[in-house]
This record gives sequence, structure tokens and C-alpha cells, in this order.
Amino acid sequence: MPELDAAALLLLLLAGFAAGWVDAVVGGGGLIQLPALLLVPGLTPLNALATNKVGSIMGTTTSAVTYYRRVHPDLRTAVPMAVVALFGAVGGAALAAQIPAGLFRPIIVAACVAVLAWTVARPTAGLETVHRFGQRRHRALAVLLGALIGTYDGLLGPGTGSFLVISLVGVLGYAFVPASAIAKIVNMATNAGALLFFIPGGHVVWGLGLAMGAANMLGGYVGARTAVARGSRFVRVVFIVVVTALLARLVRDMAFA
Repeated sequence: MPELDAAALLLLLLAGFAAGWVDAVVGGGGLIQLPALLLVPGLTPLNALATNKVGSIMGTTTSAVTYYRRVHPDLRTAVPMAVVALFGAVGGAALAAQIPAGLFRPIIVAACVAVLAWTVARPTAGLETVHRFGQRRHRALAVLLGALIGTYDGLLGPGTGSFLVISLVGVLGYAFVPASAIAKIVNMATNAGALLFFIPGGHVVWGLGLAMGAANMLGGYVGARTAVARGSRFVRVVFIVVVTALLARLVRDMAFA
């Protein structure tokens, strides 16, 4: 574990807590946690990516369990979606070394703009669950979405939770709170898939990852309870803020690339 003074470690733990809270509510905690890890002296970008996944999986597991107890998400959708997403994340992590990330940034920016515009233009979307398809087509689309977003998470990662939530809301017709609950189960699987690639390579800094993971777990627990208590309108507002932040970061990265 890198040598850190008390102030630096405290800031990292606060970043882990904030990331867990944001991830639990609507996804996108990596926007907070990963940049914090990239500032740690002696940590390579690959170490930061791998260590971030340890913290993230601990937080998403906690929030997934909290949601399950309080919301009872649709496991017939969540489980097959998560299984396919796990394999997609393994494949995406393997592809990450082969394909320049810069090729994907303009596509992701366009996707974020479209998602943000759609959410703002439809103020009632995601406030109630209204499934758009029959069971067979619903599950087929859920599996397809899991494969695509799981691959994206392994390949790049920023905003995976947010993309999961909006796909569940916009394509399948879930309200924001149950969509967040399902997204946590799927995101837990994508984090596990990425770690299946990172751990054998020895890229994880375990002491730092476990410390941030503990903070992430606390944030995930508080965030899931907050989302359930405040409802889908609150989650929708947080979603808009997080996607706007993701879009700003991607545009900045493209400008300074």
C-alpha cells in the first residue's frame, strides 16, 4: 500500500464514501473514486483502475443487498442480465489493451447528450414502472443490454451505473428506484468480471482497495436507503446531475487529450 499521511487517507476515504452514495442512488461513483485514486503517488493508471473495482464491488454489493431487502427488485430480469454482463466485462477488460479509448469518447459523449436530453424532455419518465414488452422480449432485451453495458464497463467504465439505470428506465419501462436496484445487481457482476481480469495480473493494491471499499460500503448503504426513502423523483434529479458531470468530464478529457 502506498505511504499516505492521515489527511490524504481521510480524503480518499471521503471519496470512497461519496462514490458509494452516488453509485447506490443512480450510478456514476467512479467519477469520484477513480480520479481520487489517480492522484495517489506511485499508483499507475492500471493499479488505480483495478483498485477502484475492489472498492466499487464492495459498495455495489452492500447497496444491492440493501435494495433487495427494501425494494425486492425483479430478479427474473436482474440475474440473467447480471450473468451476461459479467462475461461482457471480462471480454471488455481484455479488449481494453487492444483498442484506444479515444476512439470511443465521441460516441460516449453523444450518448450522454442523448440520455440527458431524453431525461429532461420527459419529466414523468421513470416515476412509475410500466413495462413496455411481454416477458420474453423484455428478458431478451435485458440480456442484450447487460451484454453491451457489461462490455463497456470492462473496456472503459465511466458512467456504467448511469447507463444501466437509463436503459432500464428508457427501454424496459422501470421507475428509477427499481431500476437503480436492478442496476446495482448488474453492476456488482460487471465489477466482478473486471476483477477476474485484474486480480491474476497483480494490479490490485489490496490495502488501499479494502480501505476505500469499507468507506464505499457505508456510502452504498446510506445511498440505497436515501433513494428508497426519497423515491424516484429524487433519483431522477441525482441522475441528471451525475450524467451532466460525466458529460463535462468526457468533454474535458477530449479537449486535453
